[in-house]
Amino acid sequence: MESEKKPSAVSDMGAWAMNVISSVGIIMANKQLMASSGYGFSFATTLTGFHFAVTALVGLVSNATGLSASKHVPLWELLWFSVVANVSIAGMNFSLMLNSVGFYQISKLSMIPVVCVMEWILHNKRYSKEVKMAVVVVVIGVGVCTVTDVKVNAKGFLCACVAVLSTSLQQIVSIISTQFLIALCVVPFEARSHDLG
Repeated sequence: MESEKKPSAVSDMGAWAMNVISSVGIIMANKQLMASSGYGFSFATTLTGFHFAVTALVGLVSNATGLSASKHVPLWELLWFSVVANVSIAGMNFSLMLNSVGFYQISKLSMIPVVCVMEWILHNKRYSKEVKMAVVVVVIGVGVCTVTDVKVNAKGFLCACVAVLSTSLQQIVSIISTQFLIALCVVPFEARSHDLG
C-alpha cells in the first residue's frame, strides 16, 4: 500500500497566500475598472462574462495538460448551480461597482452568519456554542462597519443583499467539493449562458 503524500505546511501557506493575493488583486482591479474615479466601466455583467471566459480557459488548459479532470454533473444540478452562481457573481460585481471596497468586503463577511441561518432553516443544522459566539462576533463587526461606512446607498445595499443571499445559497447547494472542480464543470456553461444573453 502506497502512502499518500500530504502537502507540506509551506505549500499550504503558499496556496493560501496565492488565494488571498489573487482575490484581493481581482477585487482592487475590478473596483478601479468600475469606479467613476477610475475607468468608469459600467458593464458589470460583461465583466462577469470576461471572468467566466478566463476561468473556463484556465479549466480547459488544466484539463488538457492533465492537471485536472472533468467530472460529470447532472444537467439539472448544473443548471440550478449556474443560475445561483450567475446571480451571485453579478450581484457581487454590482455591489462592488455601487459600494466602497470596505462595504463590499464587509458584505462578504456577512455571508458567514447568513450561511449558518440558511443551513439551520433548510437542513436543520445545529451549531456548537463556540461557533454561535464566533458568528455573533462577526455580526457585531459587520453591523459596526456598516453603520460607520458613509458610502452606503440604497442600490448598493440592495445589490449587496442579493449577492450575499445568492452566494450563501451557492455555498449550501455546492454540487462538487472544491471550487476549482466547480469552475471546471460550471464556468464553461456559465460563459456560454452570458454569450446567449
